[in-house]
Amino acid sequence: VLFPLFRRALSHFLVCSFQQTVERQKHQDRLPNFHDKYGTPILLSGATFCLAIWAHAATQIGIEWNLSPVGRVVPKDWRSQ
Repeated sequence: VLFPLFRRALSHFLVCSFQQTVERQKHQDRLPNFHDKYGTPILLSGATFCLAIWAHAATQIGIEWNLSPVGRVVPKDWRSQ
């Protein structure tokens, strides 16, 4: 008997709090903040900078990546004992 009563009260509380939040946001004049104004350009410039640094590191620094051993691996000669 207690569990259905508790569940009903909890669902009523959640519905009421959700409705209050919706009403509060509906009546509030939302002004753009820093993230609304500058968030996307900052994210894109950071991603571009990161890609540029990685592209420079991958192509200009002179790292030998050793992606394929084909043509570089030579078998050693057998030594007779």
